[in-house]
Amino acid sequence: MLRVIINGYSGSMGKVLTKCVNEDSELQLVCGASRDELDVPFKTYLKMSDVEETADVIIDFSHHSTINDVLDYATKTKTPLVIATTGFNEEELGKIKEASSIIPIFHSSNMSLGVNVLVKLVKEAAKALNGFDIEIIEKHHNKKLDSPSGTAVMIANGIKEVIPDTECIYGRHGRSEKRSSNEVGIHAIRGGTIVGEHTTIFAGHDEIVEIKHTAQSKDIFAKGAMAAAKFLVNQEAGYYNMNNMLD
Repeated sequence: MLRVIINGYSGSMGKVLTKCVNEDSELQLVCGASRDELDVPFKTYLKMSDVEETADVIIDFSHHSTINDVLDYATKTKTPLVIATTGFNEEELGKIKEASSIIPIFHSSNMSLGVNVLVKLVKEAAKALNGFDIEIIEKHHNKKLDSPSGTAVMIANGIKEVIPDTECIYGRHGRSEKRSSNEVGIHAIRGGTIVGEHTTIFAGHDEIVEIKHTAQSKDIFAKGAMAAAKFLVNQEAGYYNMNNMLD
């Protein structure tokens, strides 16, 4: 049985992950850390650096601002780390990559199996549909903090791998020029209780191709993170993502 620490247990995804971990016979929840305390039936801390217990793996569904604290604990205790948090800047991403030389780190902006298959399909479409205009539309609930979503950025980065001169345009407010052929528009919608929806549009002459993923519950992200944890504990130090697990 794998012993798990959840960083960010009190957030919306942390609560879902806690439920799913407790329902999994292969996992045992050791404790949780979060800036917001909840009355829960397990040991909790305000931050990872306060954690006294050790575990086999950490699953992080918190906020990008806590990454230094998480990495410090994980590297000191040599604990594999699954990072499902989004919104990292380049400096924070660099620290994650640096820490992966010490411990195994699994990092994905979206833990859904379906989303990661979508990214593969988008890359294939970008190769095949030469000359088509590409736009990405993402929709989320009104409590989501980061914009655009990490998944939208992940899709855009996949397109860049295929079309290196791609330029990402985040909305078009204030622009008074026609669309360039190499740009990918990324648009964020926030409202209600939308769990997550990502659509990539390929618009050509007289035809449109759309590749879309809709999340119907947050359980899919928690279960993906749990699958990543089970995969990661058998790996050497290094930087892993969903492609490594799927392959």
